[in-house]
Amino acid sequence: MAPTERVTVTLSAELLEGIDHLERNRSKFITEAVKRELAFRRRRGFLDSIKSPHLQAGEFAELGFAEWAAKAATGDEDLLDPQAGKAVKWVPGKGWVEVKS
Repeated sequence: MAPTERVTVTLSAELLEGIDHLERNRSKFITEAVKRELAFRRRRGFLDSIKSPHLQAGEFAELGFAEWAAKAATGDEDLLDPQAGKAVKWVPGKGWVEVKS
């Protein structure tokens, strides 16, 4: 189990009533809510990064898969199936877009 730390959080009486109505263990309720919010924000950040890719992403796209794979660490060859997924290409200003067959 991960180590825990005690924190002080100020919540409105209305929020506390709502928590207490649903869960006797406030810490458990707040921990679960924070975990969900962190996961949501990570997903949102990932989606935002796809919509506005980093400038260096274009450089990696220009390498092509074979050259990128040659520069990648060894021993992980079985982690990627090049035949799986969708064909994509890099479009400056748009990011990765699916290639229609």
